[in-house]
Amino acid sequence: MTVSRDGVEITRASVGLRSERGPILLAVMLSVGLVAIDSTILATAVPAVVDDLGGFAQFPWLFSVYLLAQAVSVPIYGKLADLVGRKPIMLVGVGLFVVGSLLCGVAWGMGSLIAFRVLQGLGAGAVQPIGMTIVGDIYSLEERAKVQGYIASVWAAASLVGPTLGGVFSDYLSWRWIFLVNLPIGMAAAWVLWRRFDEKIVRSRHHVDVAGALLLAVGGTLLLLGLLEGGVRWGWGSPQSVGIFVVAALLLVGFVQVERRSPEPVLPLWIFRDRVLNAAAAASFVVGVLMLGLSSYVPLYAQSVLGHGAVMAGLALAAMTIGWPIAATTSGRFYLSIGFKLTMLMGAGFAVAGAMLLLTVGPDASLLHLALPCFVMGIGFGFVASPAVVAAQSSVAWQHRGVATGANMFARSVGSAVGIAVFGAIVNSIVASRTGGTVPDLEHLPSGVLDPAIHAVFVASAVVSVVLLGVGLLMPRRLVEPATEQ
Repeated sequence: MTVSRDGVEITRASVGLRSERGPILLAVMLSVGLVAIDSTILATAVPAVVDDLGGFAQFPWLFSVYLLAQAVSVPIYGKLADLVGRKPIMLVGVGLFVVGSLLCGVAWGMGSLIAFRVLQGLGAGAVQPIGMTIVGDIYSLEERAKVQGYIASVWAAASLVGPTLGGVFSDYLSWRWIFLVNLPIGMAAAWVLWRRFDEKIVRSRHHVDVAGALLLAVGGTLLLLGLLEGGVRWGWGSPQSVGIFVVAALLLVGFVQVERRSPEPVLPLWIFRDRVLNAAAAASFVVGVLMLGLSSYVPLYAQSVLGHGAVMAGLALAAMTIGWPIAATTSGRFYLSIGFKLTMLMGAGFAVAGAMLLLTVGPDASLLHLALPCFVMGIGFGFVASPAVVAAQSSVAWQHRGVATGANMFARSVGSAVGIAVFGAIVNSIVASRTGGTVPDLEHLPSGVLDPAIHAVFVASAVVSVVLLGVGLLMPRRLVEPATEQ
């Protein structure tokens, strides 16, 4: 049916038969799987890449530019999906990711590989949020939790398969296969979406908010760049850091002014006045912060303090990604019976409990002792993040669901960048105080120095986890889907 708001008129996506949703969901899972595996597969191949291409000092940018491109493009893709439909934007995202993967696979130097990673990041910026939006379109409120669990399972599988696959390719084939393996998967996902996903869109003239998109992209890039590189490439109080944050703030203020006057803003300001969307975004932000505390420092603690190998260290972190889909899959039973607020508060309770267990881990702990808190926190994240996305999608009509989903994903990306900055600053300050003011390579520090530094991160994570309880209180107990959904 046709719905309208703020002058936008569009017909929601429709799938004629329930049996047709299966192939569409499979295509979404394949597409999300590309991004999920890519987030873990490259880490184990860095030595092989550097040996082949050189540029050891530049290799951290392989991850930074990807995250930047992905994060800042998410809200823009979300708006475009609301204007022209999910299918074309999803196909563009998969296409960019596949082309970027092909170019990464034939890169001739570290500079070209970094540039092509930007293209991959731009593709990933469309795949994940639009995939989640498609799920929100074709499944009911009651069904979305189970489907969210399927998507979370893709990430869980990727966390286990990705590092192993990266090591196998690097040791027995070539690191280039890390990127080339994406081609058949991406083309299969695109083919299924093209053939089986049918959208009926009312084509009308739209105002393209070019100024808003540019201000958001550049301002968001500078903000995230300042958070990612502050305290690493330059000091927090250095002219570079201050200049980046000042320019970012000015651009984002300009973005707000443009959005107030735009007839079709790329990020409508009304979403910041919506209680449900604000609570969902705050939950995603905090989960993003906590995830970086675990994913960045739990494997390092397992290797450098507890003395385990890289594979065993990865398994300790994988416990989190096992707990997440278990909770995500079952969360629907809870928010349909006790409401979103109590479900998220329950998840926050698990996150706090897991964080407190993490505080008991010491240099003599077993790997199981380290993995158990990660598993419990993963359950907490599943009961917080998945209901938050469902709540955000369910609180708006079809023509604003892309924006709502994109804003939620963007909040998690910003939270991840903040987590990198805060936890990195904590570790660096403690290491510097114990090594005479210098911060050498963390992986080669003695456990006597690294243990208290990472333990301080665990303490900070426990403090942040308590914030989730406050976030849960912001969420209404129950939601009523907009009438235009009927």
